[in-house]
Amino acid sequence: MTISTDFGRDELQNSPVQKQGRQGAYIVCWLLGIGCLFPWNSMLTIEDYYEAIFPRYHSSRVLTLVYQPFALIAMGILSYYEASINTRRGILLGFILFNISTVLVLVLDLATSGKGGLGPFFGVCIISAAFGVADAHVQGGMMGDLSYMHPDFIQSFSAGLAASGTATSVLRLITKALFESSKEGLRKGALLFFAICTIYVFVCVVLYALVFPRRQIVKFYRSKAAAEGSKTVTADLAAGGITLSLNENDRGDPQRLNNRELLRQNLDYGFDMFIIYVLTLSIFPGFLSEDTGKHKLGSWYALVLIAMYNVGDLIGRYLPLIEPIKLESRPWLTVATLSRLGLIPCFYFTAKYGTEGWMLLLCIVLGVSNGYLTVCVFTVAPKGYKGPEQNALGNLLVLFLISGLFVGAASDWLWLIGKGW
Repeated sequence: MTISTDFGRDELQNSPVQKQGRQGAYIVCWLLGIGCLFPWNSMLTIEDYYEAIFPRYHSSRVLTLVYQPFALIAMGILSYYEASINTRRGILLGFILFNISTVLVLVLDLATSGKGGLGPFFGVCIISAAFGVADAHVQGGMMGDLSYMHPDFIQSFSAGLAASGTATSVLRLITKALFESSKEGLRKGALLFFAICTIYVFVCVVLYALVFPRRQIVKFYRSKAAAEGSKTVTADLAAGGITLSLNENDRGDPQRLNNRELLRQNLDYGFDMFIIYVLTLSIFPGFLSEDTGKHKLGSWYALVLIAMYNVGDLIGRYLPLIEPIKLESRPWLTVATLSRLGLIPCFYFTAKYGTEGWMLLLCIVLGVSNGYLTVCVFTVAPKGYKGPEQNALGNLLVLFLISGLFVGAASDWLWLIGKGW
């Protein structure tokens, strides 16, 4: 393999370039993480508006259940063919699909004048499915891409995913406060909210297409991955001004572990990721939106609960940066993951007998534990593998994550047993 770049193959390991532009790349990863879940979190966060215009359809639960299968199927296909997929094209496709879908949310609402009914709700479900496909492309591609870079980049992108939830919650509280007293206040707030989301996602398209690939440290890690046999970084390197040519004898890497071998060696990490998100999605957002009773905060209560979860999730994703409390033991990661199942009876009895304060505390605990364990698994699992293997493992872990989201979203309906639906 010959890499036509300023980094010679023999110089990759000790090149000072790997230290250049790290902070800038870290910030871009964080911003892209926000953009990855901003559209979906926006749809979840305006649940008060959708509950008002679609009162019979359990919108927060149905939209989540529609979103997950499409994300899971798309992620399964992408994981299976990851070794031959153009990562850059896939991620850009995902962001563009996000952008088009957020515009369609606005168009649909304006075209129907904010009226409810089965037709508009079906249209929102189709957009939710598009969000799922886009999420698989962006989150799967980015996690695979960042798995062979510095662990801080995965942490930053993961923190951005959580920050998107916090940002959407704060923006929704602001827009709700601004428009609540005006006519059709909920609708105006929701439309402004998605207009902001549309603009931000377009910014993410520009960031990934033009800014991220030109960071020196990003070019360094992608060149290193190419030197180790990765075929998925060619377009990314070209976008950064680096040309890559392969000799006939370098078309494959016989020493690279295939997906089945990687899965066998990392099944516990996959199990952890699956259980983390089964538990989280069995409570958030459906249970928090519909099953916590009526309180003094009224329609604000569900928004505040969701905001507390998102803030906790954001805090949790920064905790692994504190080395003494970062969990790297494989057995203890599994123990910590399984211990979260105890939150289910805690939420049940708190909703039935507890006060708002206890419910808010539980939401923070749910978020902190979700964010903390997610980052621990994603940053620890790729260690010791070569670039192409780390990319594949990152995709596999996202596949387990989305599988957990799907099962959790389906399990969330169990809370409705005995409630007449």
